[in-house]
Amino acid sequence: MIKRGVCPICEKRRPERYCPAKGETICAVCCGTEREVTLDCPGDCSYLIAAHRYEGEHQKPLAQNEAPFPTIEFSSKLIYEHEPVMSRLGYAILRFAAERRELTDLHILTAVSALAETYRTLSSGIYYEKPPADSIANGLYVALANCAQDSKKQESERPGATALKDVEIFYLLVFLARMARVRTNGRPRARIFLGFLRTQFPSAEEIAPELSRIIFP
Repeated sequence: MIKRGVCPICEKRRPERYCPAKGETICAVCCGTEREVTLDCPGDCSYLIAAHRYEGEHQKPLAQNEAPFPTIEFSSKLIYEHEPVMSRLGYAILRFAAERRELTDLHILTAVSALAETYRTLSSGIYYEKPPADSIANGLYVALANCAQDSKKQESERPGATALKDVEIFYLLVFLARMARVRTNGRPRARIFLGFLRTQFPSAEEIAPELSRIIFP
């Protein structure tokens, strides 16, 4: 039985912070260590907002080997040339998030990386697909795969446009995976990158993807 006046998580320290994820007061240490790990923190929690602000101000650059697909190189020009495709991918993520509220940055990174691997094999003339085992990441994988195929069709129908190649989709997905990795803190329940996407698509249910634009870092 938990003693009164102690944190319900550690059962040791004095509770000081109201936790909206648990609906009760917990200690500052558990707030810091369990935030976005065992606690599914809502985005409007004041302690979460303050923590994200601090992390952003003290963020260290990723080491090259920590970035997704560290050996892959491509010109930034390709990203800007296919900005409408990048916008459709971002829009697809938010549309999926609207249906699956439990979607996290980790799910996004897993799905995008898996689809990038699929397009890596396609660009070499081989078809090999390994969708994520996690059901949420798998659902997003399917949504992004459909988005990529639709983008190939739309780009081929644009006057004067060249056909979108599988290797170009691979590079776009690599860029998206790297952006997701840089803009999150690595905690399993973090939604920092998802929040960034929402600033680029204020109303994902109403804005047409071809009219939206992601502001690249």
